[in-house]
Amino acid sequence: MKRKITESLLDWKGKPHGRMPLLVYGARQVGKTHTVRKLGEQHYRNTAYFNLETNQTVAGYFADNIEPERILRFLEIESKERIVPGDTLIIFDEIQSCPRALTSLKYFNEQKPEYHIIGAGSLLGVAINRERQSFPVGNVDSMTMFPLDFEEYLWALDERPLCEEIKQAFDSDEALPAGMHEKALDLYRQYLIIGGMPKAILEFAETGSLLTVPDVQNRIINDYIADMAKYATNADSVRIRAAYNSIPMQLAKENKKFQYKLAQKGGTAAIFGEALDWLEFAGIVLKCRRVEHGMMPVSVYSDLASFKLYMGDVGLLTMKSGISQASVLAAGEIENRFLGAMAENLVAQALARKGYGLYYWATDGTAELDFVLQKGNDIIAVEVKAGKRTKSRSLNLFVEKYRPAYSIRVSSKNFGFENNIKSVPLYAAFCI
Repeated sequence: MKRKITESLLDWKGKPHGRMPLLVYGARQVGKTHTVRKLGEQHYRNTAYFNLETNQTVAGYFADNIEPERILRFLEIESKERIVPGDTLIIFDEIQSCPRALTSLKYFNEQKPEYHIIGAGSLLGVAINRERQSFPVGNVDSMTMFPLDFEEYLWALDERPLCEEIKQAFDSDEALPAGMHEKALDLYRQYLIIGGMPKAILEFAETGSLLTVPDVQNRIINDYIADMAKYATNADSVRIRAAYNSIPMQLAKENKKFQYKLAQKGGTAAIFGEALDWLEFAGIVLKCRRVEHGMMPVSVYSDLASFKLYMGDVGLLTMKSGISQASVLAAGEIENRFLGAMAENLVAQALARKGYGLYYWATDGTAELDFVLQKGNDIIAVEVKAGKRTKSRSLNLFVEKYRPAYSIRVSSKNFGFENNIKSVPLYAAFCI
């Protein structure tokens, strides 16, 4: 499966000056290990790979002196690979399990910058947040890896021509032919079920069936739960799990603001604060903060106490919610309010993937706009609708009050531009 992050990895590799060791963040099972090892296979003479969670011999060697020359000699012996600057890619997988290895990157950058080193980890964000003293501030580059977005999904299904048509229509605001539009919508609904986790997509690609995809997704969620038990205290683990399990219920509400009482009776911010941070730093959830004003800069108007939580992968949300696959595939004929939550989740993923901060606007119980984007000096309003009914009082109120540069309405309607509103089909959210 081709991944967009590969281009960024090649840019990092090709830096003539100032290349630092690279940390690749991302939730478990999004494809970090496969992608960086593929980089080594295809673009380096050889790769020296070490999993610091399972290889305790290597992890233990970092416990003493972490002087780079000493470490490099040991890594050559352990990997049986000649490590040559520029020709060898050194990979420290699950680097968060060895804080001293994380610290060593500072010295590699200062003393041996000619060596190409990538550290990756499914709980890297959690570990760094917990043990700031180990993090080599200013001495590493970083990238975040997400599940496959809808464009990468289409690549995996050999639908590149359709991708190009979608991107061209987005740029021109010209509607796709009706048959092509309906085909893209069908593939979008399929993606809502499968999502972007590589193993789930591979299962579908190999079997041609959706029936066994939830089994793969359930194993991924069980891995998340195992991490919660392994890398958090018992009390925190219970809260993390409760918060995570409540997300489908949170998103099913008319007002999707996260409510602690749905996670646990009597729940409060004080009780669940660290649990929610854990989920966010692990890349398992996306946090969308409320803004009180639709003005630039958006971040300064955010209300830290009010937020929505989306799952990091819409396919896992679909599976965990229990909604039937038939309801999703027949979304054009069947009305189901939860389909709106799924559409929002997908758009949140697409925006986070593009590097946008996630914010929504809400008044005191009378209106709520799904997303507010800041692009340069422009504010852009984004409304998401699962179907073709696109009238929105909230969008009208926001536009009247803040006069954004333009608005985007994401729905099952075809491309177009009218009344300063850009119509974007749900399958084209990755273009925004």
